[in-house]
Amino acid sequence: MISRALTIAGSDSGGGAGIQADLKTFQELGVFGMSAITAITAQNTLGVQGVYPVELEGLEQQITSVADDIGVDAVKTGMLFDEPRIKLVAEKIKHYQWNNVVVDPVMIAKGGASLLTENSTKALINELLPLATVATPNIPEAEAIVGREITSIDDRKQAAKDFLSMGVKSVVIKGGHDSDGHSEATTDLFFDGSTYHYFQYPRVDTKNTHGTGCSFASAITAELAKGTPLMEAVLKAKRFIHLAIIHSLNIGGGHGPTHHGAHRQYETKELDSKLEGKTWHESALTK
Repeated sequence: MISRALTIAGSDSGGGAGIQADLKTFQELGVFGMSAITAITAQNTLGVQGVYPVELEGLEQQITSVADDIGVDAVKTGMLFDEPRIKLVAEKIKHYQWNNVVVDPVMIAKGGASLLTENSTKALINELLPLATVATPNIPEAEAIVGREITSIDDRKQAAKDFLSMGVKSVVIKGGHDSDGHSEATTDLFFDGSTYHYFQYPRVDTKNTHGTGCSFASAITAELAKGTPLMEAVLKAKRFIHLAIIHSLNIGGGHGPTHHGAHRQYETKELDSKLEGKTWHESALTK
């Protein structure tokens, strides 16, 4: 039986992020993708022109319809828009006792538009994060959640500890937005409560990174749905999104999308030459 993954997120009319990016990723990684749309956005590579939330009843029914008939092996949350929708999604996760839960705390679109109402961060922290198998914030999102600036690896390590103190089982703090934005590499920090795992890849010089976070989180979700161990799932997702960024699509006049099919087309020939990623680990128990 094919593995099943559900994304609960916003629709991106431009096709680069949100529900559309998630479903593309699920398909590419061999799982059956399903969706529950929290909001419809009028969006393109230049920004977000409008956000139109789906009625709570409609969101609830989408989740129920999928879960009661098809079933869910892993679930990913993306843009949830506001406090009532965050609480509803948390209630559904608890009701169905889903174990593979990837929380991508989407707050700001690539063009800078806010995708989460101001009073929603507390609900995200109190209601949803404690249910997460893994959370995948970028640095600005992590700063908003822990309430302080993150400028160094040590800051990131402390923020990772803070996430686990909120009830998250593990966290990936992505390094694409680090303050040393001109360095030749980006480093993602994965913390599971006992060990810091670092995933470092060459920085790609491109403006076409729309949907990177959505696609990375949905790649982890797809792997968890298939039964891949968590750290291996994160590493496979990192490889997937790195290739997608290397071969990003120059579409539109702003931040173009990543190329979800790149892993199929290029991984064999470029695994050695361009995926020069390295990983290392550091125990947290003695720190």
